Amino acid sequence: LSASPPLVVLLLSLLGLAAAGKLLVVPVDGSHWLSMREVLDMLGQRGHEVVVVAPEVTLHIKPSNNFVMKLYPVPFTQEEMDETVQGLIKDVFEEGYFLERIIRLYQRAKKNSVLFLATCSYLLHNEELIRYLEEIKFDAVLTDPFLPCGAILAEYLSLPSLYFLQQMPCSLEYQATQCPNPPSYVPRVFTDLTDHMTFLQRVKNLLYDIPNLFLCNVVFQPYAELASEFLKREVTVPDLLRQASIWLLKLDFVLQFPKPLMPNMVLISGVNCAYKKLNQ
Repeated sequence: LSASPPLVVLLLSLLGLAAAGKLLVVPVDGSHWLSMREVLDMLGQRGHEVVVVAPEVTLHIKPSNNFVMKLYPVPFTQEEMDETVQGLIKDVFEEGYFLERIIRLYQRAKKNSVLFLATCSYLLHNEELIRYLEEIKFDAVLTDPFLPCGAILAEYLSLPSLYFLQQMPCSLEYQATQCPNPPSYVPRVFTDLTDHMTFLQRVKNLLYDIPNLFLCNVVFQPYAELASEFLKREVTVPDLLRQASIWLLKLDFVLQFPKPLMPNMVLISGVNCAYKKLNQ
């Protein structure tokens, strides 16, 4: 506001140099989509060409006037999708002993990963859709890396990728970005610890991290095999995630513990769900 009038005129004239971009979006369904949709609606309103690739069977992913949707068939029904998600929610929030919860989540992860992997496989092997995506000449890929299908597609199309997420299973975002993640400082899932721990709490935190190695292997190794087949070269999931240009993290240190970040990790906070008016 304190700038001189000539400077203001110069800055406004430079706005004409900005052009709308073409954005390919590979979302993850459920609550992941609800927050991403808010961003896509705004991008569409600002003139960007947004194309969302989604399976025909979804929970919340629906068409909008602000973006184009490209649907592809998948080998499961709406009932199977609903049961998978409800079962996961039940297993995550059901209490019990640590080992009991780990075994329950391990079994659920094996079951759910089959469905989600099929979703990704049917996308990558849909030759007509892949040709369409190649012809559009997108500028970037926006995806939620919770499931790495978007990362595989970005690598195949040689496009820069933007990740929009809250956190990754097994802290893969740390491994992919080589970000420090010391168990003496960063609490693990299910520990109920803070970033200030006693020695025994640090030992507990370290032990809780061990089962993640097995869980992640069950969930993500099939994606590594699928990506290697599709890209025709050997890759791992961390290799794919490492290609991200920006990690947009829906975190807020006011509500969550502080932890190390890398320069391309940006805290955006507050974008966690669709806006709804709460009752009293």
